[in-house]
Amino acid sequence: MALSRRQKVTLISLVFYWPTFFILAHIPIPLLVRRAGVSDKGLHFLAYLVLVFLFWFAISGDKKVNWRRGGVWLVFFAVTGYGVVDELLQGCVGRNCDVGDMVANLAGTLAGLILFSVFTFWPVALLVAGTVIFGVTNIARENLAELIPVTFAIFHLFAYAIFSILWICYIHLFLSFKPPKFKWLMAALAVPIGLLLTVKLSSLVLGKVLGLREVIISVVAIAAVVAVTYLIALFHKTQDKRL
Repeated sequence: MALSRRQKVTLISLVFYWPTFFILAHIPIPLLVRRAGVSDKGLHFLAYLVLVFLFWFAISGDKKVNWRRGGVWLVFFAVTGYGVVDELLQGCVGRNCDVGDMVANLAGTLAGLILFSVFTFWPVALLVAGTVIFGVTNIARENLAELIPVTFAIFHLFAYAIFSILWICYIHLFLSFKPPKFKWLMAALAVPIGLLLTVKLSSLVLGKVLGLREVIISVVAIAAVVAVTYLIALFHKTQDKRL
């Protein structure tokens, strides 16, 4: 059976993500990460949430999880089995084999599959992207913007741009209004900006600095994606009128 374009993109993402994930899991933990007080369990949860998301939708298309079918159990045992082997192998590179990490891996995998049993690809993609943005921003006890300013700024740029693209795709597929209408423009901006406000307000509640530079970078990323999409739609509309 031929793969859809979205499946191909998801599969390519999985091919790049999984080896990168494996390499990062088998190198000594950088001193900077230790200084930041990053939650190891939180990282494991997020990493396996993304892994099972890419794995499931690469092989299933847009199908929801059906727990009575064999496919979901194949994915479950493949990802959790990898999580166990991955943790055992870490002892070979000077890292600790931690049962708590295995539990976090399992939790991320199960959380993903439960989400996939309720929602299809696009809603889940938004939820996973939002969870990763929220988690990475607030996963450390220290302020990452001060410890790794360039990396953290780049993360904000790409993370909010990707989330905005996913949200615009969702609007295009499931909501009635299309660009370049004003309602579309407001909707395209509302959810990414809402996520940014939620993440940053949560950071303040957790006692972290707001990080004005990261806020500005995130807003620029959101605005750039929305503006480019809007201008492209406006251009096509003008061309259609001429024809």
